[in-house]
Amino acid sequence: MTVDLRIFTEPQQGATYDELLAVARAAEDLGFSGFFRSDHYLHMGGDGGVGPTDAWTTLAGLARETSTIRLGTLVTSATFRLPGPLAVQVAGVDQMSGGRVELGLGAGWFEAEHTAYGIPFPPLGERFDRLEEQLAVITGLWDTPAGKTFSHNGTHHSVAESPALAKPVQEGGVPIIIGGGGKRRTPTLAARYAAEFNAAFTSAADSGRLFGRVRDIAGEIGRDPDSLTYSAAQVVCVGKDEATLRRRAQAIGRDVDELRANGLAGSPDEVVEKITDFRAVGTERVYLQVLDLSDLDHLADIADGVLRQVA
Repeated sequence: MTVDLRIFTEPQQGATYDELLAVARAAEDLGFSGFFRSDHYLHMGGDGGVGPTDAWTTLAGLARETSTIRLGTLVTSATFRLPGPLAVQVAGVDQMSGGRVELGLGAGWFEAEHTAYGIPFPPLGERFDRLEEQLAVITGLWDTPAGKTFSHNGTHHSVAESPALAKPVQEGGVPIIIGGGGKRRTPTLAARYAAEFNAAFTSAADSGRLFGRVRDIAGEIGRDPDSLTYSAAQVVCVGKDEATLRRRAQAIGRDVDELRANGLAGSPDEVVEKITDFRAVGTERVYLQVLDLSDLDHLADIADGVLRQVA
């Protein structure tokens, strides 16, 4: 069994840039293939600690202070940024990293953070319309040959004779990740625009069903379904013994039994067995949601007990 493992963080719960840098460097040193972060401006539970950091600002810093690990968002909300400036911003971070950036992009869902920071929050249908136009504009800008211009006449985002700069350094542009449980629009957008489809915080069986929808639609539009990567995201809590496991669960305010039922929790061998279940339904990559960013020993235990068995 081979499964790619990446570390996934939630800095809106309260984390400084230095804390994120420590986790990213540890993840790189331990052999994880990616360090990803959410793109949120408001905490979900707790008091939010020191407050949020901006995703693409911190990723720009990490791009210069790491050397091999992939970097990206799960996921940037299409409501946060206009597509043209976002394309320039992400391309710039890709240049700064030497071509190690990936863009997770979604429609947005957390209304409270929009209200808290003065961000418009249109109805769901319009948010998906805007997401679709963002994807068309961003990929259009990146795909436009040097010396040519790009135009897009959209309902929400129109672009006229853009020089389509700056360019990512990755051939073909920055890989785009799309995820979600929608029955038609989400898998259609993934099949059309994404390099990767992500099933987040759902069971192995449900993940397999979501992958199946994307595969079906990819086939319908003439895309090879195997040209996408299929991934999952799950909270992780590993302990070499039960006392360590319970201490780590308590540190993130979760119950061990609940974590075992709804995440990747338990001994290293238990977690490997759960990952095997995800691999059986077509999961090629797993984002391990690490919620206690101060416990770098946790990363080491995951690397020693889980990563070495599946990577």
